[in-house]
Amino acid sequence: MMRYCLRELRLLPDEPVELLPLKIAAELSLCASCVTNVRIIRRGLDARKKPRINVIYSVEFDLSDDLPAPSHRRLEQVVPDQPLPQQHLLAPRQLLVVGMGPAGLFAAWRAAHSGFKVTLLERGRPVEQRVRNVQDFWQKGHFDPRSNIQFGEGGAGTFSDGKLTTRLRHPGIALILRTLVDCGAPPDIVIDAKPHIGTDRLRLVLINFRRKLLEKGVDIRYDATLTGIVVNHGRVAAGIVNDCGEVPCDALLLAPGHSARDTYEMLHAKGVALAAKAFAAGLRIEHPVELINRIQFGSNTDKLPAADYALSWNDPATGRGCYSFCMCPGGEVVVASSETGGVVVNGMSKLRRAAPFSNSALVVSVLPHDCVTQDIPPGPLAGMYWQRRLEQSAFIAGGGDYHAPAQNLLTFLESGTGPLHSSCRPGIREADLAALLPAFITHGLRTALPCFERRMRGFISREATLTGVETRTSAPLRIVRDEHGESVSHPGLYPVGEGAGYAGGIMSAALDGLRVVDRLAARFNHGSTTE
Repeated sequence: MMRYCLRELRLLPDEPVELLPLKIAAELSLCASCVTNVRIIRRGLDARKKPRINVIYSVEFDLSDDLPAPSHRRLEQVVPDQPLPQQHLLAPRQLLVVGMGPAGLFAAWRAAHSGFKVTLLERGRPVEQRVRNVQDFWQKGHFDPRSNIQFGEGGAGTFSDGKLTTRLRHPGIALILRTLVDCGAPPDIVIDAKPHIGTDRLRLVLINFRRKLLEKGVDIRYDATLTGIVVNHGRVAAGIVNDCGEVPCDALLLAPGHSARDTYEMLHAKGVALAAKAFAAGLRIEHPVELINRIQFGSNTDKLPAADYALSWNDPATGRGCYSFCMCPGGEVVVASSETGGVVVNGMSKLRRAAPFSNSALVVSVLPHDCVTQDIPPGPLAGMYWQRRLEQSAFIAGGGDYHAPAQNLLTFLESGTGPLHSSCRPGIREADLAALLPAFITHGLRTALPCFERRMRGFISREATLTGVETRTSAPLRIVRDEHGESVSHPGLYPVGEGAGYAGGIMSAALDGLRVVDRLAARFNHGSTTE
C-alpha cells in the first residue's frame, strides 16, 4: 500500500464526512473501493463565496501498490512524520521552572521526561481554587492579587478562548496537540485549521496535565513567587521564593507571563539584560453573534459555528498598525485585572462558543518611545509603567470598583448614538473612552474602523459596544537571551515564553518551552555549561 495526501476536498456543511472516499475517488478517477484507510488531517471553512460555504478537508489515504501512481496537482505521497528528538541527560540535574503558563508547563513536562529533577513554582493557586477566586471577583468584586485571571495554574490563557492557532511549522506542534488531547482536550484540535479548547474544557486539561507532571516526579509549589536570584561563580545557582527560602538549581527556566511586573522589576534591579519592545493597546469590541455570522457567512448560518474574523490596517500617515486581536466568537468580555486599582479587559470563550456576543480586541501598535513621558523615564520598564498608568485611569473611569468603562461604538466615532449591550463581567459603566485613551490610540482606532467597515459591511453598528482597556496583548519588554536560550547577562537563567518576549500565544509559548529545554539538555550533555 502507498499512502497519499490530497488537499482541498470540499463538502457542504450538512454533507457527512463519509462522502470523502467518494470525493477522493472522483478527483483521481478511481473506483471508491480503491481508496482505503481515509484519515482527515486538516479541516477548515471557506466563506469567500457566501452564502455558499464549504468545509475544506485535507485527507490521507491508502492506494494499492498495483495501481499506477495517480497524477493530480493537489496530491502528494505521504512522508512519515519525524518525531521530535529528545535529549536524555547523562547525569542528573536540578531545574527550577518558574511559571505554570504554557511555556512553563511544557518546559517542566519535557524536562521531566529528559531526566531533570524539576521544581515548578507558580505564584498563583491551583486551577480549582483559582476558578473560585475569579468567580468571587466577578460576583462580589473581591479582587485577589495572587489568584486572578492573570495569575495561577495555566497562566492567563486559562481564562481565554484557548486558541491553538500558530503559523509555526515544527514537529513540536504535533507533540503539543497530542499531549493536550491526552489530557482531555477535544480530539478535533489535531485537525482543525483554527483549533481551540475553550476556557471550560481547558480547566480539565490543566488538572490532568498536573497529574502527568506529578507522576513524573515534578515538585509543584503554589503560592510561590520568585522574588530573587542567587548568583555563584558567575552563574545563577538558586531562586529565592517569597523573600525567604532558596531553591538550588543547575539552571533556572523563567516563564513569567506578560503580567509579572514585580518579577520584571526584580530582574532589572539585579542587572539582568532587558530590552523594551513594541506591543499594542486599545479597546475590546462586542457585537451580537448573529450580526458577525451574517457578515461572514451570509443569511444561512444554522449549520455553521460562530464566525470569527481577522482585521488589520496600517495608517500610511503615521506608519502605525491597527488590528483585531484574540477574537472570541460566541464569547464574553472579562475584566482581567492583576493589580489592585487597575482595570484591563480580555476576551473569553467556552468550548461550544454559544454565548450571544462575539468580541475582539481592536488595538494600535505602541512603540517604546510612546511610553516615555514626563514622569516615565526611558528604559526597559517604561512600557510596563505606561500600561499600569492606563489601567489605573480605566479603573477610575469605570467607577473604582473594577467595572470596565464602556461606550457605544457610534458614540465613540462621534457619528451617532446607541445602546450599551455587553457581556462584560463583573460589569460596565458608560465613559468617554476617547478621553481615557492616549490621543494616538484614539486617532488610530477612529481612522481604522471605517477601513474595517469596508472589509466587513455592518461592522460599524449601533449594536456594537467598546470596553476598555486592552493592554496585555504581549509583554512590553524582552529578557534578552542568546541563541541557546540563555540570558546574555546571567548564565544559568533561561527566559522563555510570552512573558519573556519570545512568544505570542499558547502554542508558540509551549513550543518555546520545549525547545529551550532541549537546548539546555544538549548543552549539559556536551559539557558546554560551566560546572
